[in-house]
Amino acid sequence: VNGIEIYSMKIDSKVTSRFAHNVITSRAVNRGNVSKEIFFDVELPKTAFITNFSMTIDGVTYPGTIKEKEAAKKQYEKAVSRGQTAGLVKASGRKTEKFTVSVNIKAASKVTFELTYEELLKRQFGKYEMFIKVKPKQLVKDFEIEVDIFEPQGITELEAEGTFITNELQNTIKKFFSGKKGYISFKPTLDQQRTCANCSQSVLDGDFTVKYDVKRTTPDNLQIVNGYFVHFFAPTNLPKLSKNIIFVLDTSGSMYGREMEQTKEAMLKILDDIKEDDFFNFVLFDSEISTWKETLIKATPENLDEARKFVRHISAKGMTNLHGGLMRGIDILNAAHEENLVPRRSASIIIMLTDGQPNVGISNTQEIEKAVKKAIDGRYTLYNLGFGSGVDYGFLERMALENKGLARRIYPDSDAALQLQGFYDEVSNPMLIDVELNYPENEISDLTTNSFKHFYDGSEIVVAGRFVDSNQNHLSVDVRGEGANDALSYTTQQDAEQTAQAFREQQYIFGEYIERLWAYLTIEQLLEKRITATGEEKANLTAQALALSLMYKFVTPLTSMVVTKPEENGNEEGIADKPTEVLNTYLKNLLSKSGTCVVYAKLLLIVKLISIKPSFTSPLYHTYASQPTWYTSVDGDPHFIISVPQKKDAICFNINENPGMILNLVNDPVTGITVNGELIGDKRPNSDAKIQNSYFGKLGIANKHLDFRLTVTPEMITIQNGDEKTAFTWLDSVTLKQAGLTLIINRKKNLVLSMGSGVSFVVVLHQVWKKHPLHQDFLGLYTLKSDKLSEQTHGLLGQFFRPIDFTILEIHPGSDPKKPDATMIVKNNELTVTRGWQKDYRRDPKHGVDIPCWFVHDNGAGLIDGVHTDYIVSSLF
Repeated sequence: VNGIEIYSMKIDSKVTSRFAHNVITSRAVNRGNVSKEIFFDVELPKTAFITNFSMTIDGVTYPGTIKEKEAAKKQYEKAVSRGQTAGLVKASGRKTEKFTVSVNIKAASKVTFELTYEELLKRQFGKYEMFIKVKPKQLVKDFEIEVDIFEPQGITELEAEGTFITNELQNTIKKFFSGKKGYISFKPTLDQQRTCANCSQSVLDGDFTVKYDVKRTTPDNLQIVNGYFVHFFAPTNLPKLSKNIIFVLDTSGSMYGREMEQTKEAMLKILDDIKEDDFFNFVLFDSEISTWKETLIKATPENLDEARKFVRHISAKGMTNLHGGLMRGIDILNAAHEENLVPRRSASIIIMLTDGQPNVGISNTQEIEKAVKKAIDGRYTLYNLGFGSGVDYGFLERMALENKGLARRIYPDSDAALQLQGFYDEVSNPMLIDVELNYPENEISDLTTNSFKHFYDGSEIVVAGRFVDSNQNHLSVDVRGEGANDALSYTTQQDAEQTAQAFREQQYIFGEYIERLWAYLTIEQLLEKRITATGEEKANLTAQALALSLMYKFVTPLTSMVVTKPEENGNEEGIADKPTEVLNTYLKNLLSKSGTCVVYAKLLLIVKLISIKPSFTSPLYHTYASQPTWYTSVDGDPHFIISVPQKKDAICFNINENPGMILNLVNDPVTGITVNGELIGDKRPNSDAKIQNSYFGKLGIANKHLDFRLTVTPEMITIQNGDEKTAFTWLDSVTLKQAGLTLIINRKKNLVLSMGSGVSFVVVLHQVWKKHPLHQDFLGLYTLKSDKLSEQTHGLLGQFFRPIDFTILEIHPGSDPKKPDATMIVKNNELTVTRGWQKDYRRDPKHGVDIPCWFVHDNGAGLIDGVHTDYIVSSLF
């Protein structure tokens, strides 16, 4: 691709006692006749920690060094300022997800990237799962995935599957397991990688997943190696505990539509799975709090039928009294236990689902956290599900962790109902409550978490620790828990010789794996505790996690890895400064223009967001010229532009999606205003274009509170008030006023819609030559007075109605001499961006005006909340 050939990619995984050590090796060559930048992009499991990275250029290896995050950043910036080639590998946010490194390679030169990462595989639904993201982005001559597994307990089942695996590729997956060993390999030929016989595109794009489980002759397994131990606890064949479950559901106005329908669909399926010994109830919260029943109800067939009728009639309206909903749920559980309505040996669980933020009753999240923690008092487990990107996920996560649960994002895709049901399945079969694994205090130091509120069927509890005396070779553990019928209590013992004997046939064990597993688990738990800690406690947790991260060379949210290529000649010095002059020129040009820019360009999706400090002469805008206004637009082949007034600069990005897709642009649950746009394409595919153009061919603007819908196409403008419909064409000149809104149609030009809150939208008509072989008429959208929308406003445009800040570092030459690249820090993410231009057609509809901005690649990844597919909706309204 672009003269760069990746000729080899190998993913080598070695798993020992659930702990996976993975090495990705990628080899590439520059087939061009000029220097080119080669990118190494890797997506890792969120739970993985990178431990090593190196690049070898023309036979010389440049290893990475792991440092505290700030020190790593300073070293990187210093290398760039000297003109050195440097790659920065960095955790993005709290959960490690994406690592990117790039390096400039001379013509005909080769580079080898090698990345190592480790993770502890979690057991879920009775299987350990290892996930490998496969996305080479081109055909690779030598591509291979190889997985070796060694489990001292013995392997009982092993499977491998890929989301991209075709029938032909299925035969290339080799696997076998026997006794304690398992092996998987996947090595497709070049032809097998092609999407079709003569295609150059690769079919390898998706997830490759390995699942397995181990033999369990005893409830647990204890391993001791070199002064460290790990204890795996997963008893089988226990009777299931009955559970008492409260579903606390957000039914505020923002849940209206697909989110509510998917929630109801999931709840109906969950009701099919609830067992007759269970007790349950529903609490609904919007502006008010309501319940299905006053108390917990036994899940008899009759009660379940009644509950299904209740769920089918749930509707969305009003605001979000999250505090009131949770407190009512806790009160119902408290009463059930106090009045002995539920069995003494049972698991009590609260599952709360919301898509927004509290705005009625107590809305201060810190107050809510304190009140909920005090009310639950350690007795119940709270699971918080955040639907979509409008939630305060940090708040939901802190509150769940403080109450022995966890938070989970539910992505607003077509499978949202399955995501909800899948989460319920994880916690639907509690086997034990109040599990404690007690180790001799005088023998063990630095123990990971050893008490657990619930143990669920198909999962596993893992505890690791370090011996005070590193030569100690035996351990005795007392295990206690409460089961369905009686208490569980036993003692398990192990010595180092038994572990060594189990490992004698292991050929490929990597060094000190139990010690590294202990470090991994300890860091993971320290980082989790940091989420809810404050002050000195948080500082201490941070210091401990940082020290371990540096000692064991893990890239965590507290550390970064720097790879620096030594300076080759003095002439490179100062090159990094040159684009700064270019940037200054951009800014001078930008600032010399009257007003500020709004953008529009060709759609890969054109949406622009700009702050206007006008004094515009156009009569369409002069009304709003009195104060700074956030301005957004969607126009042409959708490009988004976001103005950042304090920087006197702008950010832009594209969204590449197919015609027919509908994107949510603005969604304000408080005012009830939504704007969605449907994409159209050219009349026929453009054979010269890699990415096909798409434009907005239909816009839908709705106000739920006014029961108003406006549908706009390049041909028609349709207004629906309740059941009444009125239609106009673009040949009409109309001024329409009614309660709460004004609509002005300017013939063959634009329309202006103003609503009671002061929010205004302008839809611009773009007409092309009717006989044009490719292009069709399309629409542009501009938003004025968006400051009148609420703080909860979201959507591809709406999320940027609140000010955003960014920092630009390391400006350096890009692949296009006129467009330098840089590193942007925005929303705690580090992105590679390119200086470029987008067109503003507001004043000159034919030619447009070039507006400079920093371009964010990959559909705005790292800039927009979530991923761009989160904003795809099923209908215009």
